[in-house]
Amino acid sequence: MAERPEDLNLPNAVITRIIKEALPDGVNVSKEARRAISQAASVFVLYATSCANNFAMKAKRKTLNAGDVLAAMEEMEFERFLEPLREALEVYKKGQKGKKEVSEQRRKDKEKKVDSENDKSREEEEEEEDEEEEEEQEEQQRMEEENQAENDAEEEEVEN
Repeated sequence: MAERPEDLNLPNAVITRIIKEALPDGVNVSKEARRAISQAASVFVLYATSCANNFAMKAKRKTLNAGDVLAAMEEMEFERFLEPLREALEVYKKGQKGKKEVSEQRRKDKEKKVDSENDKSREEEEEEEDEEEEEEQEEQQRMEEENQAENDAEEEEVEN
């Protein structure tokens, strides 16, 4: 929990941005009015959280979910905000699903790349082994040819 009441206030930058987005251009808001809106928003968030927590506790859960928040809004008689809130929640869920899909695709691509690199490494190792084997066979054949040439030279000497 917060140690001081001021710790519960929303950040001023966030409040200022929300106010600017809600009002037409050219409308100024005094510092005192921004502070009052900030405190009202903080009280609203705390009240909504408390109501949502009651729904979670009734369901014997410790985690608040979107359904708890929607039920709290209805209990607080903010029914007119339910549909926009549901729509915003749906947009959020779709965005999260998209992020999850992108993340999953990146993970799969990375795995394919690693597998591909491993396959390339295996292929390269096999090629190196084949080359070494060929070199050994060529060396063995050369040695056999040298031995044969030496044997032929010895036989010629013996004949002479």
